Amino acid sequence: MTVQPAAESTTLIELDVWADLVCPWSWIAKRRIEAAIHAFERPHDVTVRLRAYELDPEWPARRNEPVPDQLGSRPDEEAEAERALRAHAHEVAEADDLVFDLDSAVTANTFDAHRLVSLARELGGPALQSAAVERFFTAHFREGLPLDEPEVLQRLAAECGLDERRVAAVLASDHYAGEVRSDEKQARDLGITSTPFVLANGFAAVAGARPVEEYLALLRGVAVQGGDRA
Repeated sequence: MTVQPAAESTTLIELDVWADLVCPWSWIAKRRIEAAIHAFERPHDVTVRLRAYELDPEWPARRNEPVPDQLGSRPDEEAEAERALRAHAHEVAEADDLVFDLDSAVTANTFDAHRLVSLARELGGPALQSAAVERFFTAHFREGLPLDEPEVLQRLAAECGLDERRVAAVLASDHYAGEVRSDEKQARDLGITSTPFVLANGFAAVAGARPVEEYLALLRGVAVQGGDRA
């Protein structure tokens, strides 16, 4: 079989990206994936679908507890390990021109925010979905806003271009709950236990926040393989 260079391939690429909106590595990965797509030979042939994943689905909604306080309630070794991980994420983010204020972040249940991400995709496709996710990341990591307060979600969604009446209707109902649960079930079926996780065209996977070069290699590899998944 003759393998075409990525630039000559006609393969369309869909990236499924499982992420949580309070995961710093997910934001870092999102930015790096976007950089990789920009560097790819055929960026317009790549579609990104952001899929829901809750790192702590049992966290009570609207229990607004600052992350430092929440860490303080954990066993010492566990809390120190989490602080070290967050400090590392902060350093990595700075290298990617992302600014985190992790001391101001508020622990939140992200189920409703994920539902609004699904709404954004329905209303405006991948572009609006990306804008919504970006706004939620900024709200959590830079502004210390709780992503499970209806009033906060209503304002943030409006700021990134979602129809306010549709947002209010979603928050007052269980609309898009099925989409979130479906994403999470698929994650379980794939054995995903952390975020971020990227699946390209259903067969090529990358876990964790990888360098831009690795995401670019993923795109090029899928492009030249085409439909051959053997």
